Amino acid sequence: MSIFNIFKEPTKAAPATTQSSFVQQAEKAGLLVTAELDKALEECKAKVAKISKDCRMMNRKHRDTEFDLENDRECCLHGLLGQGSTINYTPSDVQRVTQIFDKPQYFVDGASSNDIVQGAIGDCWFVSALATMATAEGLVEKFCVAKDEEIGVYGYIFFRDASWVTVIIDDFLYTSIPKYEELSFTEKTLYHQNKEVYNATARKGGKGLYFARSGTPGETWVPLIEKAYAKLHGSYAALSGGEACEAIEDLTGGVSTFIPSNDILDIDRFWNEELLKANQDRLFGCSYQSLNTARSGNYDANISGLIGNHAYSVLRAVEVKGKRFVVVRNPWGKSEWTGPWSDGSKEWTKEWLDVLPDIGHSFGDDGQFVMEYKDFLESWQMLDRTLLFDSSWVMSFQWLHVTAKPLPTAWTFGDVSFTFSLPKASRAMILLSELDTRFFEEISGRWYWTFDFVVFKKGEKEHLAHSAVSRLWCRSVNLELNLDAGDYVVHVRLDRHNRFPSRASDYIETQKSVWDQRIYARVLSERTKAQSIAANFKSESDTGLLPLPLSILAGQDLSELEKKALAIAEAKKKEEDEAAKAKEVEEAKHKAEEAKKTEDEAKKAEEEVKKKAEDDNVTIVKAEKDGTTTTTTTTIVQKIITVTKKSANGNEVSETKEVVTEAPTDADRPNSVIEPGQEAVITVPSVPPVTVTVDSAPEPDPKRDVLDVSEENSIFLGFRVYTNKDAPVVIEGQLRHEMEVSAALALAL
Repeated sequence: MSIFNIFKEPTKAAPATTQSSFVQQAEKAGLLVTAELDKALEECKAKVAKISKDCRMMNRKHRDTEFDLENDRECCLHGLLGQGSTINYTPSDVQRVTQIFDKPQYFVDGASSNDIVQGAIGDCWFVSALATMATAEGLVEKFCVAKDEEIGVYGYIFFRDASWVTVIIDDFLYTSIPKYEELSFTEKTLYHQNKEVYNATARKGGKGLYFARSGTPGETWVPLIEKAYAKLHGSYAALSGGEACEAIEDLTGGVSTFIPSNDILDIDRFWNEELLKANQDRLFGCSYQSLNTARSGNYDANISGLIGNHAYSVLRAVEVKGKRFVVVRNPWGKSEWTGPWSDGSKEWTKEWLDVLPDIGHSFGDDGQFVMEYKDFLESWQMLDRTLLFDSSWVMSFQWLHVTAKPLPTAWTFGDVSFTFSLPKASRAMILLSELDTRFFEEISGRWYWTFDFVVFKKGEKEHLAHSAVSRLWCRSVNLELNLDAGDYVVHVRLDRHNRFPSRASDYIETQKSVWDQRIYARVLSERTKAQSIAANFKSESDTGLLPLPLSILAGQDLSELEKKALAIAEAKKKEEDEAAKAKEVEEAKHKAEEAKKTEDEAKKAEEEVKKKAEDDNVTIVKAEKDGTTTTTTTTIVQKIITVTKKSANGNEVSETKEVVTEAPTDADRPNSVIEPGQEAVITVPSVPPVTVTVDSAPEPDPKRDVLDVSEENSIFLGFRVYTNKDAPVVIEGQLRHEMEVSAALALAL
């Protein structure tokens, strides 16, 4: 047994090998959302304080060896994604914040959506999310938990896979401005062959940053939070492409819902109940798919200046003089809407210019613009809303490793279900998600997975609700509804889609030849660590890939740890043996009680049959020639049969007669009892016959429950339920067992 498995904190009991139902781990039930956040904040502050203290003691600035931009360039820039691909980021240099800015400040007059400018990477979705969150007063200021700008250490927390994660970084940033010595003779001439002039002008200020930057001179929060987010996911390249609402979830712990604009039933109700609450307890983004340019041949076609497949932020919704306006921002900090109510358009008469402050807008090529509500709904295809949680909510969650049937198979419910008990009526948010695979996307499996679910009250036939519509390949789906106290069951339906480009069954082995093995090992380790959250995770097969927590080693050498590990393993084995013996005794006792009960019931049934037979039997005693007598007992069965016939003249005539038959003897009667080990065919109308073998002690297939990671047909699913803080739920997850037989039996009921 590994040191990791012995000394790790007892967060969950190991599942039995025949287990098909998994009770929620105790530490994952009823988490007070803000209380868990406060705990994470304190841990992050303590780490930053320790680093700051150590650096001062050694007279050094902080250098993050886990994400070292200067010495581990390829890993930080590209991760596995850049290995053998066309992606290639080429910053010219790495500098500390204090080298880039004369007087750096994390915030200059607080965070603002106008502060944010996208850089060389395709993370408009993340930058857009920052712009959206910057409009909610005081929200962005909370993301950096602790910092020591003199030492160059910054601590952040992010919400990933239902838990808060601490990320600590240094203040190195990539720049696009090379060192003076790397310039050509012609380039040096532009600066009069003067290095000091070059360094004081070209290499100073945020405009030289390679990735995202702030539009405010000297402000540092934008590039630093982007760096922390890149470290969370392994590299800057991992941030290329995504959904703005996912970034908001990662930074706030909220839950996002996609809302197709043409699905909105009552636009007035949506305005009043949703958009007017923007930046209060919910945040909004908007986008549309790129236009089909095959007919026009205009590959730059857009909707009045709006770019397709690009994430925009909804800053606010306001109603002024009877008109409804939505203020939107492009994370590029330029390229705006050119339709009605765009900057300088004819709609802005003096009357309307006077109310610009009420709308919260000013003209300028800064990426911010105004749209009338009707144009907003007509132009944007998809809206995303992220609901934020406060201290009135609690969260419970459960993760399971689920294996689906190989394709081809029916698209159906039945691979996994979750149950939960609600102690009292509450507003609830139910969420189903897969792991955040952005860190290990290159080894995340052959398929894109999608899923949906239905909610039933336990014991009822009609489902209460279905999960909300979502986009394909999104990492989560959810449902918001009011629930009464009681027990509920949630059934999940899984679906798979081919990736593009497609991945063969041996895609990892094929790619390993071009991957840096050191980077591959780190990514593989991160995947294993993420998957270990599942209640039925098979840790024995991946022990070498799980990092050993430093807290296990603290203050002890390896020989001491080995002795403790052996002692703990021996005590654990003894405990398991005693538990197994106790279980055997209990099972034997139970079997004896069942056997006695069966015997008593059989005797009672035999007596009842005998008594009934005495009433219906006719006994004939016949003397034989040899002096013996033969006694024959016959059971008489009377049947009254009515036959309706047509006579020659067409009239119907009914004839009733009595038929007396002899019941078959025991020798004639076929055996209707299925013995253990005997095969029988269960036939259900409209269902193909199912052959089953009746076993005296049936056991589920243990391989269904605790499995090695399958690249083919498995997914790690997380089930979360948010409720009022005085109504926390308890979750249990169930995996499929012999569903073919179960379906037939269910249909027979």
